[in-house]
Amino acid sequence: MSPSALLVLDLQPAMLPLPDDYLARVTQAITHARATGVPVLYVVVGFRTGAPEMPPRHRDWLSSLDPSAFMQIAPAVAPQPGELLVVKRRVSAFTGSDLEQVLRSAGIRHLLLAGVATSGAVLSTVCEASDRDYELTVLADACLDSDEEVHRVLVNKVFPRRGQVLTVADWAGLAG
Repeated sequence: MSPSALLVLDLQPAMLPLPDDYLARVTQAITHARATGVPVLYVVVGFRTGAPEMPPRHRDWLSSLDPSAFMQIAPAVAPQPGELLVVKRRVSAFTGSDLEQVLRSAGIRHLLLAGVATSGAVLSTVCEASDRDYELTVLADACLDSDEEVHRVLVNKVFPRRGQVLTVADWAGLAG
């Protein structure tokens, strides 16, 4: 398998409530990645005060946010010193960020994905990464969506067309 990285997408409590059992699975994925030398890259969506990066029709709800508070990662899964934080300006981890440059510089060709929302950052990143010829593994139970049915359809029907879909336990060799 090609050199890998774990992308932890939008684990910002301001985006979506993050249940403890979900955070435990993400923690398990991060712990396994660190233990096996797989770099963990955190990706957050972030905007400047007033959200000048967004078109006016989307600025209303963003204008009341404190950008630094909005970009905070859930403490249970926060980066360790030396782990990279990538700031994106749109839904995909690639759009408006330097993620591609970071991955290529490190020779990374295989991406493991965890994060929220399955129908947002995960879906957009899967599609864009696939179009950029990355090998993909989606950690299904380390992804979360406010709509359980949409999550189910994506991990069972859509993502397998672009790459591999595993549970955290299966990826970490903990199943069985």
